Amino acid sequence: MDLASISKYMIYLGAFLLFGGSILYFLSKLGTGLNRLPGDIFIQKENFTFYFPLGSCILLSIIITLILSLLSKK
Repeated sequence: MDLASISKYMIYLGAFLLFGGSILYFLSKLGTGLNRLPGDIFIQKENFTFYFPLGSCILLSIIITLILSLLSKK
C-alpha cells in the first residue's frame, strides 16, 4: 500500500465519522436517538444496573456492512 491510498482511506474514514457524528448529534437534539432500541437488554436491581445495547449493535453492524460493501465495489 502506498501513501496515497492510505491517505485516501483516512479521508474516507474522517468523512464517515463526521457524517455519523452529525447524524447522532441532530438525532439527540430532536429527542430521538439510538438509545433503548427494541432488543436492548436493560436490567435494574436495587444497586445494580446492567445495560447491553444488543439491538443497537445489530443495527450499527448492518449499517457499517452496507457502507463498506458500497465502498469496496470498484
